Amino acid sequence: MAGTNNQIDSVQNPRMTWEGCSVLLDINDGDRLVFARLSAAAKLKIGNKNCSLQPLIGCSFGSVFRVETGIGGPYLSRFNPSSEGNNDKENNGFQSKEESRDNRALVDDNKAQSLTGEDIDAMRREGATGDEIVEALIANSATFEKKTLFSQEKYRIKKQKKYAPKVLLRRPLARSICEAYFKKYPARIGFLRVDTLSLLLSMANVFANSEVLVVDMVGGLLTGAVAERMGGMGHVCSTYAGNAPYPMEIVRIFNFGIDICKSILRSSLDSLSSSKNGTSKQIGEHDDSLSVEGGLKDQTSPVCPEEICDESENGKSNILLEDSLSPVIRSCKSVKAGEKAPEEVVKLWKENGFSSLIVAAPDLDPWSLVKDLLPLLASSATFAIYHQFLQPLATCMHNLQLEKMAIGLQISEPWLREYQVLPSRTHPCMQMSAFGGYILSGTKICNV
Repeated sequence: MAGTNNQIDSVQNPRMTWEGCSVLLDINDGDRLVFARLSAAAKLKIGNKNCSLQPLIGCSFGSVFRVETGIGGPYLSRFNPSSEGNNDKENNGFQSKEESRDNRALVDDNKAQSLTGEDIDAMRREGATGDEIVEALIANSATFEKKTLFSQEKYRIKKQKKYAPKVLLRRPLARSICEAYFKKYPARIGFLRVDTLSLLLSMANVFANSEVLVVDMVGGLLTGAVAERMGGMGHVCSTYAGNAPYPMEIVRIFNFGIDICKSILRSSLDSLSSSKNGTSKQIGEHDDSLSVEGGLKDQTSPVCPEEICDESENGKSNILLEDSLSPVIRSCKSVKAGEKAPEEVVKLWKENGFSSLIVAAPDLDPWSLVKDLLPLLASSATFAIYHQFLQPLATCMHNLQLEKMAIGLQISEPWLREYQVLPSRTHPCMQMSAFGGYILSGTKICNV
C-alpha cells in the first residue's frame, strides 16, 4: 500500500516524474531531443550505450543526468553542474586578464593527440569516468595550451559531449513540445513556430472557462496548447470536415489529468453547422480530397511521442516503446482526450456559440473554412487563423470585408531572433528560422 500511495502522490505532483509519464530528454544542450515514456524497462541509447530510464522516475523536472559506467554497465546518474560552471567562469576570467593567444600557428594534422583509442578503452575498463577521460585528452594534447580560450572551451565541450554526455529532464509543455517538433520535424506541425503559437492563443483570447472551437491539422499541438492554457475549465472542441477526425496524438505528450482530458471534445463540422438552419448542412463535401481519408492522410498521420527522436548512425531510430503501466497509472489514464461531445454540450454550443476560434489547417483553404465556422461563434467572439503563406489569408481577409462578417481584421507576421549570449561573443545565432508564417485575426460581428 505504501508503494501505491507514493505513485498516486507522484501523479498528482506536476513537478515530479512518475512511471508512465511522458518526458522530453534534452541530450547535450539540444543536440538530440527525445520524447520518452518512463517505465522500469524503458531504455535510451546515447552514443553506443543503452541506459535504463529507471533513475528518472520520481525526479523533479529540470534535473540533469550524466552517463556513467558501473559494474552493471552504463547508467544515468544525477549531476549538479552549478559548482563546475562557476569554477570555469572564474578560471576563464582570470586567464583572459593575463594573456591573449591566437590559432595562427596551429596545424590540424591529427598528430596533436597522443592518447589512442586503445588507451581510452583501457581507461574505461579500469572504471574511469567521463570527466577523467576528458582531462586525460586535454593533458595529452600538444596544442591545447596554444589555443585561444574560446577554442579551449570549444574543445572541452566537444569532448564532454562524446565521453560524458548530459541528459536534461524537461517537462513536456506547449513551448518545449513545439520547439522540439519545429527543430526536427517542422512539417508535422505545419511549420508552426513557438512564437506563432503564442500569438495564436493571445489573439484568439483564450482563457479559463472559455468555449474554444479549434481546427487542428497539426497533430494535436494546437489543441493541447489551448487545453493547457485553460487548465480544464471550459471546453475545447476540435472540429473536422468529413467523417474522420484529424489526428491529435501530440496531446498525449502533455501528461494531462482527468479534468483537462474531459475538457477536450470532438464534434464534426456537420453536426455543429446543423444548429443554425435546423437541417444538416453537408459541409466539406468539396474538401474530400483534403480530408484525413484522402491525400492529407500521408502528411498528418498520427505522430507518436517516440517518433521525434533522432536516428542513429546505422539508420535505426532510437524509439522508446511504451511499456505496460501499473494499475494505478492505468486508472489515471482511463479518460482519453478527444472524446465525442455529448448532445447536451453540443446543444449549448448551438444556442450560445463559441467564445473564440483558432484555425491551423495549412492544407485547407482558409476562406472555405471560415465562412462555415464563423456563424458558429458568438457575437464579438475573436478568431485567429494560421497559415504558412500570405495569399490564402489575404483572400480570406478580403472576402470577410466584402461580406461584412468581421471587424478589426489584420494580418500579422511573427518575427523571432535568437541570440547567443556568451562573454565577448553575444550575437544573433548563425542558423535560425527566418520565417514564422502569418496570422489573420479579427472579431466577429452580428449580421442584422
